[in-house]
Amino acid sequence: MNRVPIYLRSTFFVVAALVVAAPAVAGEPGEETPTFSDDVFPILRANCQNCHRPGEVAPMSLLTFRQTRPWAKAIRRNVLARTMPPWNAEPGVGPKFHNDRSLSQDEIDTIVAWVDAGAPRGDAEADLEIDDYTDGWQTTPEEIIEIPPFEVPAKGTLDYTYYIVPGATTEDRWVTAAELRPSNRELTHHLIAYIRPPGSNYLREYPVGEFFVPEAEHGECSTCRDGEPRPASEFEFLIGYAPGFNPYEGPVNDQRARLIPAGSDVIFELHYSTTGEAGVDQAKLGLSFAKARPAERLFTTSASNGGFEIPPGAKSHRVDAVATTNHPLTLHALTPHMHLRGSAFRYDLVFPDGTRQELLNVPEYDFNWQLSYFLDEPIELPTGTRIEATAHFDNSADNPFNPAPEQTVRWGDQSWEEMMVGFFDISFDSALDPGDMVVHGERASRRVTERITEASAERQ
Repeated sequence: MNRVPIYLRSTFFVVAALVVAAPAVAGEPGEETPTFSDDVFPILRANCQNCHRPGEVAPMSLLTFRQTRPWAKAIRRNVLARTMPPWNAEPGVGPKFHNDRSLSQDEIDTIVAWVDAGAPRGDAEADLEIDDYTDGWQTTPEEIIEIPPFEVPAKGTLDYTYYIVPGATTEDRWVTAAELRPSNRELTHHLIAYIRPPGSNYLREYPVGEFFVPEAEHGECSTCRDGEPRPASEFEFLIGYAPGFNPYEGPVNDQRARLIPAGSDVIFELHYSTTGEAGVDQAKLGLSFAKARPAERLFTTSASNGGFEIPPGAKSHRVDAVATTNHPLTLHALTPHMHLRGSAFRYDLVFPDGTRQELLNVPEYDFNWQLSYFLDEPIELPTGTRIEATAHFDNSADNPFNPAPEQTVRWGDQSWEEMMVGFFDISFDSALDPGDMVVHGERASRRVTERITEASAERQ
C-alpha cells in the first residue's frame, strides 16, 4: 500500500469517514429551513472554495449544489469539530487576521440546520455567483517563471534540491503578488523561491539552469550563516508553498511590494516526499508587478532557533527565539514553522517601554496546515521592539506523528528532524537597506536595548 503524504492525511480522513446520504430531518416548527443557494453557498464561497475547487489541495470541489450535496454529512461533522476550514489560531488572542477562515457559531449552526433538514437546494443553481477563479492560480500572474520537470523516485529520502534561474530581470521589479505552485501536490513537501541579488556569493559554487543538492553537514541550515538567517545582501525570501500556505498579494494601490533588484537570480528550493510510486513535479512561479516604485518595501524575516535539542520522550519541550527591530517598522503577517513534533507556537511583542502584547497563539500546531496569519490592521513597531517566538515540541509516544520518540531531535531539513522558525513580514521605507531592519538573537537584542537606553540618557 502506498504511503499517503503526511500533509494530505487529515483531508483523506475526512473522505474516508463519509456517509454520502445526509439525514432528512426537518427543523423545529416555525423555523425557516436554510437552503444551499440562500444560506450555505455564501459561507462556502467566503471560507471554503479557495481550496475546494479544481486544481487546489482539497480532494473535492464545493462550487455547486451537485458537488456539495454528497458531502453534506461530512461537512456537518467537520464544521462542528472545527477541523474545517483549517484555522489554528486561538480565538480571542491577539489582533484580528483578515484571512481568518474560521466559521462563526451562526455559520456553523446554519450548516448543521441545512444538513439536518435534508440539505435542500433552494433557488436554481444558475442564480449563484461563482467566483471567477483564474485556472490553476489563486492570483492572476502577469509573468510566469517555470523550471524543468523534476523526477521523484518511488522510494528513498530526498535532500533539498535547488534550481537557479539566472538574471530573472534586467531592471528593478517591485512584486505586488507572488504565487509558487507545484504540479504534483502529492509528492511536494514544500517549495520556496528566493531572490539572490547581484554580488551575493550564496550558492555561487553551484551551476545555474540545472538541479543540484548542496554539500552540507547533517543538520546544517542551508539558508543560515552562523546559526542566524543570512543577510538580505546574500539572499531574500520571495514566496513559498506548503499545505495551507497563502500566496502573497499586496494592496491594489501599489503602496507596498517586494523588490527583485536588477540582475538578480531566482533560486528555487524543492523538497519532495516519496510515496511508493515514481512521479514528476514541475514548479511554477507567478508574479505581478507595481507600475512604479512603492513607498514601502515588504520583507520577510524571522525569530528562529537552530541550536535546540529535544530530549527523548519529552512531552512539551520549549524552545525560544527573539528578533528585535533596529529601526521603526510595520508588522504585517506571521507564519510559524515546525515539523512533525511541533505541538504549539506563539508570538508576543515586547515594546521598548516594557509593554507586552499577545500576537498569535497556535495551541495545537498542525504540520498538515502550515498557515500564514495576515494582520487585519498592521502594527507599528518602534526601534527596540522584541518579537518573541515560543515553540513547544511533543517528542513523546503520545504524538501519533512522532517517527522516533526514543531519539534526541535537533535541527534538520527532513520532516523527522525539526525546525523552529517564527517567520514574520515587515515593511519600511523602500529606500532603506533591509539587512539593517532587524537583529536576531538575545545578544544582538541586548545591544539594541543598550543603544536605546544610552540615547535616552543623552537626551536627558
